[in-house]
Formats: sequence, C-alpha cells, structure tokens
Amino acid sequence: MPLAILALVLAAAWRVFILYVPALSNFSPVMALAFCAGAYFRRGWLWAAPFAAVLVSDLYIDRYYAAVYHYSWSAQGALVRMLCFAAALGIGVAVSRRRNWLNLLGGALAGSVLFYLVTNTVSWIGDAGYAHDASGWWQAVTVGHPQYYPTLFFFRNTLLSDLLFTAGFSLAVEYALLRRGEASLLRLKQVGG
Repeated sequence: MPLAILALVLAAAWRVFILYVPALSNFSPVMALAFCAGAYFRRGWLWAAPFAAVLVSDLYIDRYYAAVYHYSWSAQGALVRMLCFAAALGIGVAVSRRRNWLNLLGGALAGSVLFYLVTNTVSWIGDAGYAHDASGWWQAVTVGHPQYYPTLFFFRNTLLSDLLFTAGFSLAVEYALLRRGEASLLRLKQVGG
C-alpha cells in the first residue's frame, strides 16, 4: 500500500510540475502506471493508483488550463482520458498472461497510440476550429491548431514517457520478484542441462 500511495503522489506531482515546463508537456508516468498495474498486480486497489493520480492532479491542472488557456473542464474529456487509462490497464492484464519484454514493449506502444488517436479524434469531433472531414482529422492528429505545439510533439512526449516509465516500473518489479525468488524476466536462463 505505501508503494501505491508513493506512486500516486509522485505521478500527480509530476503532472502538475510539467505544466511549467512546456517542453515536457504530455511526458507523464500515468499511462505507464496504468499499464504496469494491469501487467503486474492482481489486487484491485493497486489498479486505482493511476486513476487517483489523474483525478487529484486534474483538480489543479483544470484550474491552470482555465486561467492560462481559457480552457474549460468537461466531463466528456475527463471520461475519455479515464477510458484510455482503463484500456491501458486492460492491455496490461492481457500482457500479464504472457509477460515478456516484447509484450511489455508492445503493450506500452499500444497504450500510447490508443491515447493519442482517441484523445485527438475526440478533440477533432468537439472542436469547431477543425474542419469536420478527413483533412480536419488529419490536422487534429498531426499539427493541431497553429497557435500551439503540433499534436505530434505531444505524441512524441507521450510515447517516450510511456516507454521510459514502463521500462523503469517493469525493471523495478522484475528486480523485486527476482529478489523474492519468484519468476522474473531478469532471471538468466541456464544454458545446457
């Protein structure tokens, strides 16, 4: 339990911190937390940590976006984000059945791409600034609005952070499993017999 609380606090604090470092926008551990929770933990309360981190940090982030960007919070946007994290948790559960380094990499990539496509498609649907045709959707998923960073910039940060944090979380858990004498991906297989 203390580890889950620490992860929640650090993830929420990180999300707030990066508001003030635009180059790190969307560089967050939350998707990796959701994915790794599904891949490694069977207890439901550990699955709640990523969602709690998002809810707690959104209280501040939504106020910040309203003040700086005149963006208003919407239940639809919050629900879409939560569904993306829930999907990452589900991908993690699927990976847990045949956990290996390649599946962990594929699951992290899948979570990143899913979040990117879903959130930018929802933005395209709900934003009157985009043409509601194929070219408007393409704009939404590549360059976004001209006054902001391109959406591909955010995807790059999401992808990098998901891969790095997934690697970090996975290595930490696999090392803990190895230390306890349990099956671990870090255990070297003996050659020969």
